[in-house]
Amino acid sequence: MNSDSARSPQELPQVRLKIERRSSHPWIFQKMVQKPTPRIPPGSVVDIVDNRGQWVGRGFYNGHSRIALRVLTSRYDEAIDEGFFARQLGAAIAFRREILRLDEVTDAYRLVHAEADGLSGLVVDRFANTIVIEFFAAGMYKKRAAIMDALCGHFPDAQFYYFAEDHVRKQESFDCRPPEPPSPAIITEYGVKFRVAVGSKHKTGFFVDQRDNRKTFADFCKGRRVLDICCNTGGFSVYAKARGQAAEVVGLDLDEQAIDLAKHNAKLNQVNIRYIQADLFAWLRDIIPQGELFDAVVLDPAKLTRDRDDVPAALRKYCDMNRLALQVVRPGGIFLTCSCTGLVSEADFLESLRRAAWQAGRTLQVFKIAGAAPDHPFLLNVPEGRYLKAVFCRVQ
Repeated sequence: MNSDSARSPQELPQVRLKIERRSSHPWIFQKMVQKPTPRIPPGSVVDIVDNRGQWVGRGFYNGHSRIALRVLTSRYDEAIDEGFFARQLGAAIAFRREILRLDEVTDAYRLVHAEADGLSGLVVDRFANTIVIEFFAAGMYKKRAAIMDALCGHFPDAQFYYFAEDHVRKQESFDCRPPEPPSPAIITEYGVKFRVAVGSKHKTGFFVDQRDNRKTFADFCKGRRVLDICCNTGGFSVYAKARGQAAEVVGLDLDEQAIDLAKHNAKLNQVNIRYIQADLFAWLRDIIPQGELFDAVVLDPAKLTRDRDDVPAALRKYCDMNRLALQVVRPGGIFLTCSCTGLVSEADFLESLRRAAWQAGRTLQVFKIAGAAPDHPFLLNVPEGRYLKAVFCRVQ
């Protein structure tokens, strides 16, 4: 709309685009933006106009970031203030509690999933009485007081922790100094308990996105021998034993801290799981010649790359690890393989899995392809939000 046709709710700096705004994607990249004068501090709220001077939106500007603009509203009369954050956060929380009714099955779930909830650069997770905020944008960090005030209205007794990863702070050019981590929380998910160490290096503390995939996988584990590769803090392996009633479960991870927490989670649920600290490639190559087989295997590695140029190498690595994992699945067994690398498409991941199966001499009968749990929605105009691929197969 034309900036003369309505009254702006804020007196804001203006950033001009080099192009017409012909997209509803909230990201506008540096190459599409004219460098403003005078300089605008990173994370400032600005009005955005196109190359004709037409007002097109309002959001955060950051001249240091590849994503120069994050559009938060296309309503000219909407200010980016405390009321804005209260409305957006309130709507996001209501979706999880009233529509998804997550409180009935868990006290740990994602409250805000960035662009999907109209809050580009912000992720918020709940772990029982602890709220964890992860910042991906300097502007969101600047608005942390308004964000926490709004969250307090919904979770008045909660303790808060916030952080930003090193690469984000560098890309966005802001200094985020997290508070002291709170005491570990005990969460419950479909009756299974986990100790969540907030402030550790494992994302916001726990992978709530795999909640429903853990439950589905556990359904195939009764009386079976199960292997959890890249087990992290024991999500799939604990489910397999505690909920799935597996006969035997082995968990494998290279991270000593993760293995220690996985052992604690097994004890918390009063189940016996054998955890092994080892590199998956070396360990699998050692046991394959011995003919050791499992009835159900899950492979859920960490993100392999954030760089588009490294995607071919990531796909080769996915192929290699899946080829090895498939060789320890008993014929007729269940195999769940996952990718949380957002830059790897579902089609490319399935192709790497096809190559892996061919190299391993296996045939895969895919019966379910899933993604992140529904508290991690995505917008059709922002496909980057659809990052997790979980492929359930029967191995023949």
